[in-house]
Amino acid sequence: MTSTISPTAGAQADSPAGSPPAVRDSSGTAFGAPASRPPTILNRRERLLFGPQPRWVRPSAALLLVATAVLYLWNLEATGYGNSFYAAAIQAGTKDWTALLFGSLDAGNAITVDKPPAALWIPALAGRLFGFSALSMLIPQALMGVAAVGLLYLTVKRVSGPAAGLLAGGALALTPVAALMFRFNNPDAMLTLCLVLAAYLTTRAVEKAGWTWLAAAGAVIGLAFLTKMLQGFLIVPGLALAYLWAAPTTLGRRLLHLLAAAGGIAVVAGSYIVLFQLTPASARPYMAGSETNSFLELTFGYNGLGRITGSGGGMPAGGTMGGIGGPGGNGNVGFGGAAGITRMFGTSFGGEVSWFLPAALILLAAGLWFTRREARTSKTRAALLLWGGWLVVTAGIFSFMSGTVHPYYAVALAPAVAALSGIGSVELWRGRAYWPARTVLAVTVLATSVWSAALLGRDPSWLPGLRVLTVVLGLLAAAALLLPLVAGANTLSAVPARLRKAATAGVVVLSLLAGGLGSTAWTLATAAQPHSGSIPTSGPTASAMGGGFGAAGRAFGDRANAGTSGASSGGGPSGPGEATASAELTALLKSSNAKWSAIVSGATQAASLELATGTSVIALGGWNGGDPYPTLAQFQAMVDRGEIGYFISGGGMGGMGGGRGGNSEVATWVAANYQAQTVGNATVYKLGA
Repeated sequence: MTSTISPTAGAQADSPAGSPPAVRDSSGTAFGAPASRPPTILNRRERLLFGPQPRWVRPSAALLLVATAVLYLWNLEATGYGNSFYAAAIQAGTKDWTALLFGSLDAGNAITVDKPPAALWIPALAGRLFGFSALSMLIPQALMGVAAVGLLYLTVKRVSGPAAGLLAGGALALTPVAALMFRFNNPDAMLTLCLVLAAYLTTRAVEKAGWTWLAAAGAVIGLAFLTKMLQGFLIVPGLALAYLWAAPTTLGRRLLHLLAAAGGIAVVAGSYIVLFQLTPASARPYMAGSETNSFLELTFGYNGLGRITGSGGGMPAGGTMGGIGGPGGNGNVGFGGAAGITRMFGTSFGGEVSWFLPAALILLAAGLWFTRREARTSKTRAALLLWGGWLVVTAGIFSFMSGTVHPYYAVALAPAVAALSGIGSVELWRGRAYWPARTVLAVTVLATSVWSAALLGRDPSWLPGLRVLTVVLGLLAAAALLLPLVAGANTLSAVPARLRKAATAGVVVLSLLAGGLGSTAWTLATAAQPHSGSIPTSGPTASAMGGGFGAAGRAFGDRANAGTSGASSGGGPSGPGEATASAELTALLKSSNAKWSAIVSGATQAASLELATGTSVIALGGWNGGDPYPTLAQFQAMVDRGEIGYFISGGGMGGMGGGRGGNSEVATWVAANYQAQTVGNATVYKLGA
């Protein structure tokens, strides 16, 4: 057999005892100066299995991906159709190509969802291949989660080695909001995957000043824009800063390369915008969320400044919806809680994403300090700038926006938190012979364990003993990290090497348990619960529309669900806590031969009826009943052509009323010209002659 010599694994070695963190060159690998290791001889089979790296690397990475897949795919069918709003749009995309291209809520192409369509494309194509079902829609979401974890592992590994990559990937997989959204059908799964891929491509670009990698990153950000509009741009400052600071080329070339990235964004995002704007309005569905049937208006209005300022139709984050206030006297916590610097730690967002947030912030600050004298092209500092910029900008926007904000948005923050936790922990561990590094590690582990206990305490009835265990483990780990025994191989020469290794391994395991036990338990509890509705939340108790924890969150979800009636969240598996369409109404709509079996105010009602009946239903006024489509004249023309079977009274956003004004002219005209009848629990008007 042929053989080869693997490169040294210096990035994994301990630093010399008593030495301070070394100043790196352009390819620096650790805060502490690494010691060399002897080369390892590998045969062909071993090269295929393990590659030119330590034997544990590839099996560990494979185990991470398999475990993530099990977590995200396990009992996935219990979720049913999840968010019926997006499920109906995906179903429409399996029936009609125009609906697929433009993200129409119905196969008749009356009106779109109030988002761009990219997140619907992959599940809809899966539905075309395998038949539309809850699993054909949700499995692609779960696989996006596995891919995001794998990409994060590869990205962090390129900078700080496989141990840091495994920590980062594991932290992302075990963040509750990640388990929530990668097992759900909102656009955030696709968005998060795009963002992590863009970070990977930028990391590759920084290494050798490669403009092609940067242009590819821009193209992926353009796809993120087509998934969730301007939210896809929140990571751009961090990515641009990392490249502008650290790429190994001149400043002029760095600026030109950033223009290539902007070109990638423009090509992907701009091509779709041009397609949409140039397509005649009669040949595509109405753009929901806009007053003028405009994609750009939706981008910068309802889904742009409206989300940040609360104007342009964006509901205030602390406001109410349909008369439902937030539990616990904290405003509408289901919509994010009060704006401010502590929002990410608050009742709504805290349990979703903040488990490792204290660690990420501490390690970011420490990492920037310890690398302050490194060469400009230091890869580690570039990574800190990239992920730190992502964290600061995204968390800042989420924290202070006063428009509509939901806790599950925080999944876009989770990769940055996980990456900083992995990079910072491993880099400081390598420099543990230097006492400030050990001190920061001890503070990080203790802060993470204490904060985990605080988050667990927000549902006091759930595993109360876990809070105590987490704090005890944190105290023990912090104390152990301060001991000279773990400082390095040469610190205590009188201590047998085997004992030093055992003690070091024990401290690592203790620290991982202290920092990750709470988040892991909350994530597993999240995966064990089916979720449905428009505002899912993580934790041991599922809530279709509520936020918060414990009894308060459950009460909010119950009050929200009490407002929906006459419609199902899915024709097959209904989501938990959602009302179902009556058999009489379902049979009536199925018997209709019209292009649209019915029209009802609000997208949630329309979507539920579509899933229950398999027919197309018009959402009068879009998501919240306030969009000016169809106008009375348009509606009358549709009725004259026999395109709508029935008008169903009531509806509104989620069946709870509210919205941006509704379309009362249509309802008034129908009531004045047609006879009402009661079908099941709904008031229905048969349209036509």
